[in-house]
Amino acid sequence: MKTFSSLHPHHHFPLTNKSYTSIPSRIYIRTQLSFPAKFFLCQAKSGTNGSLNVRAMPPTLLAAEKEEAKAVLVLFLKKEGLSNAIAARTINKSDAFIDHLVSVLQSKHKSRYLVGRELTTLEIRDALIPYLESLLEEHGDMLVDVVENYPNPPVKGKPAVQIPPPTPIIDSKKLRPVSRVTEIDATAGNLRPHIVYLMEFGMSIEQINGIIRRFPSFAYYSLEGKIKPVVEFFLELGVPKEDIPTILTKRPQLCGISLSENLKPTMKFLESLGVDKKQWAKVIYRFPALLTYSRDKVEETIDFLRELGLSEDNVGKILTRCPNIVSYSVEDNLRPTANYFRSLGVDVGVLLFRCPQNFGLSIEANLKPVTEFFLEKGYTLEEIGTMISRFGALYTFSLSDNLIPKWDFFVTMGYPNSELVKFPQFFGYSLEERIKPRYARMKRSGVRLLLNQVLSLSSRNFEEALEKKLKKNSS
Repeated sequence: MKTFSSLHPHHHFPLTNKSYTSIPSRIYIRTQLSFPAKFFLCQAKSGTNGSLNVRAMPPTLLAAEKEEAKAVLVLFLKKEGLSNAIAARTINKSDAFIDHLVSVLQSKHKSRYLVGRELTTLEIRDALIPYLESLLEEHGDMLVDVVENYPNPPVKGKPAVQIPPPTPIIDSKKLRPVSRVTEIDATAGNLRPHIVYLMEFGMSIEQINGIIRRFPSFAYYSLEGKIKPVVEFFLELGVPKEDIPTILTKRPQLCGISLSENLKPTMKFLESLGVDKKQWAKVIYRFPALLTYSRDKVEETIDFLRELGLSEDNVGKILTRCPNIVSYSVEDNLRPTANYFRSLGVDVGVLLFRCPQNFGLSIEANLKPVTEFFLEKGYTLEEIGTMISRFGALYTFSLSDNLIPKWDFFVTMGYPNSELVKFPQFFGYSLEERIKPRYARMKRSGVRLLLNQVLSLSSRNFEEALEKKLKKNSS
């Protein structure tokens, strides 16, 4: 098995056939490509033969594609196991290789450039991921060296082959994405159109800068070609204008996705799985990244939900209410969490339907400490299982901020521990605004109600219950 070890001997990462499930795209087909000099040299030609003249392209578009290519390379390196620090260090040494990736893009999509059409983020990834996979297949443990030392990558077992560099793609000074936010458009005499457009939705310069720091390509997205069509589509779906900044901040990549080729077909696919099409505005606001996941990733999650015995109708309701369930890894999160709750005697399918948020929690950091807390208080595993079955959100509460303070007050109320098995919803009420005031009122009345009655009744019904109990005691 090959590993990334070159230049970084303490970091060994297995070469596996990974699926890029976080990339919303079609299925990638691995192609066997060699890495000879002729493939490195992707020079742009000019003349009358209809070939693409790279230098004639707008520098802002080229800069945007460099950022997109860089993002794809970072994602690829991380997916193959490189740490954030090493991936970042490699990227910092890869300017020439990034230029080469842009040349690969321009060679593959030559016809698109000739008609002046921008590539979508998915098209860029579709072009580059298979190419990077082929390089990994070819060079294995030398890939990091290939990236950092391009155009003269070392060849394992052979002397390094001197390969002429490609024609420089951008001769002008590198454009800094963040600086573009406050740059004045020379033609309009104002901020760039897409910045003005976003500010009309209430976004501040600081918010826009925050997006671009996380996703530099966004600085180069055109207003009419990418941002505005997606925003207007969301507004047509019923997304409130004030929610647009939140959605774009959460997932700016949405503006790089084709409406007709990706977004709308993805939505139709999700509707076929039960997502309520009348609720799209809420679904997108809750988890805009849902529209950027591949069908394979979504189907993997759906298959697991069905495996737990959930009906098609309930699967659709889960996707609508908690769309971020798709972001959880089946093997790393969903299945281990299901097994853990199953060990407590819980009907996992019912629990997932009632409170899917449980399945995004860490078993070691979140779930086990809560179980251990209740065991220390004298509850059995069976009783704990009953509590979580009756109140699915129980494990989503913080131990230090919620469970411990409320438990400390509960022991002063004089109820047996069994009351919490019957009514674990106790932990869902506000300690200061509900539990303490209601308990104080009951204590003043001189009567005693069930814990359920103290907290779950409306104010009027609570007073009536106290009065009824008073009459019963006095008779």
